[in-house]
Amino acid sequence: MSRRMFRRCGNAPSALSAEDLAVVDAFRAMLAAVRHPELWTPGCPQDVAVRVGPFIERARPRSGDDHGPDLIAVSLAHPDTPHAAAYLHGHRLGYTDKGWLRCETNTILGVWQPAYAMLTHAAAGLPLPDDVGMDPAHYGVHVEARRSDGTCYTLLRLGPYTQTWLASRDAGRVNTELEGKAATVIPGFTVTAKDAPFDVSDHAAYNDPYETDVAVLLAAAVEGAGTVTA
Repeated sequence: MSRRMFRRCGNAPSALSAEDLAVVDAFRAMLAAVRHPELWTPGCPQDVAVRVGPFIERARPRSGDDHGPDLIAVSLAHPDTPHAAAYLHGHRLGYTDKGWLRCETNTILGVWQPAYAMLTHAAAGLPLPDDVGMDPAHYGVHVEARRSDGTCYTLLRLGPYTQTWLASRDAGRVNTELEGKAATVIPGFTVTAKDAPFDVSDHAAYNDPYETDVAVLLAAAVEGAGTVTA
């Protein structure tokens, strides 16, 4: 009976180099971070790790703009932020083009850790997709003229606002301006202001509230509304 003898090759691999060891250590740290994420809770100002498709991205919560435990506003950030090179690299990959986004908290893995960096689009040299699974987190103010039969005409749109309290503040200013005369500003209509989601697809219809006083914009809109609403 013949037996085949297997011998270990004489040129067995040598010890790992320092560079190889660094890669192995980084991979182990990433696995540990994914398996045991650091708990994040709404209201915590720390950056978070959020799922974007099969990738994990760094996201920065917008302070003071939490909508309960289920929804917050975030901006996606390059994993090497705040270094200048990271900004340039992130700009090429679309990180700075997304603006503020609405993020469901069930997509948040936990507090951001540097070990997650190798799981980002940036690490793969890929641009962020057009659809990252999050809607824009901008707000607007709609000034509406409403007839008694319920039909409505949008008299003025203001936006975008980056925080909901800013939109609520200007809506309040408009309603204060209209106080006591909302039903007589335009005959046959009751004029009121309310904060609303900013419609990005119709951005040209909005007036920038930071360029002109809201009261001035309102007066101009009322003056030009007579023939439109007649």
